[in-house]
Amino acid sequence: MAGIQGLRGTGQFTTDFRPKNYRELFTLLEPNGNAPLNALLSMTSSEATDDPEFKNFRDELPARALVVNGAVNNSATSITITNNNAGTFAVAGSLIVNSATNEVMRCTADSTATSLTVERGIGGGAAAIDDGANLFIAGTAYEEGATSPTGISFDASVASNFTQIFRTAFTVTETLRATNLRTGDKEDEMATKALKLHMQDIERAMFFGKKNEANASTAQPTRMTGGLISTITNVNDRATASGVMTEDQFDRSLIEDVFAFGSNQKIMFCGAKVAGHLQKFGKDRWQPTVVEGTYGVNLTRYATFAGDLMVHLHPQFRQVPGMENAAVIIDFPHLKYRFMEGRDTQLLRDRQSNDMDAVKHEYLTECGLELLQDKTHAYIKGWNATA
Repeated sequence: MAGIQGLRGTGQFTTDFRPKNYRELFTLLEPNGNAPLNALLSMTSSEATDDPEFKNFRDELPARALVVNGAVNNSATSITITNNNAGTFAVAGSLIVNSATNEVMRCTADSTATSLTVERGIGGGAAAIDDGANLFIAGTAYEEGATSPTGISFDASVASNFTQIFRTAFTVTETLRATNLRTGDKEDEMATKALKLHMQDIERAMFFGKKNEANASTAQPTRMTGGLISTITNVNDRATASGVMTEDQFDRSLIEDVFAFGSNQKIMFCGAKVAGHLQKFGKDRWQPTVVEGTYGVNLTRYATFAGDLMVHLHPQFRQVPGMENAAVIIDFPHLKYRFMEGRDTQLLRDRQSNDMDAVKHEYLTECGLELLQDKTHAYIKGWNATA
């Protein structure tokens, strides 16, 4: 027994004192290895589920922006708008502004999803409105003694995903177990390699998986969890620009899209080609730093006015075809690792049949990925060159 002076924390205890499951143990052993996303998730938010389908509610404040459907002159009081559900927020008394001409209008009746009834040129400045013009609601104005306006409300949407069963088995004959090898214990070696492959499978599913439930009405359905790439709606496809994105375009994308919602610090997992592009951009903006509490996953800061992008070259993006020119940007407070109760990563021993002259073990995990919000994340693909 040895005395210990000073402050103590959980990191000072070995696995003998502080039990961990195999997923956490893996991230401790190999922080910059095959599964950096899992490493970070193990340090952030994880939650058990008691059903293989887990759901969450997504809600956001509406932009209340309207799009004109058909040009009108400077005196028309009936304006047709595109049906994007924003018109229902324009009740009698709402002020509507034309962003192109700065004309202010006032609704004289509750609007529908496709039409506005307005008083034109409030304070002067009535002007013709072009087809496709952008309007927005800019407050309300009511006369003295008026009754209260029509109530408005909006509901959250429901999103769901499945847990997926991952299994990785390894087998060693009894003869091999008894053989003295110069390379060490073969069973231990295979156990380590199988765990790495198992975590690699989970990592890839969390990026590339698609939500699906096969044979849903049977006793043994097969479920696949939806990954980030198939779920993220904020996609920047550079194929529309011949694969080119300049530094200015990248910065504008960060300001206008990536950091439009969510946290002001996000993590980008990128491929080798994207890392090369960023290396060319303003090198004085890079601040090499290891973020505290990330299981040693090395991150490099790319600073902008909108927020800080913490970049990590994902090792598996080197191996997966087509990902060298892609990047996935994640807002971790809006991402959660979900595992079936009692079925997080575990090593199940002695799975061999009774008459088998060998031992068979397997790693088993039933887990999925939950995006609490989708617009806070982003996906860049096809970024082949800078200009």
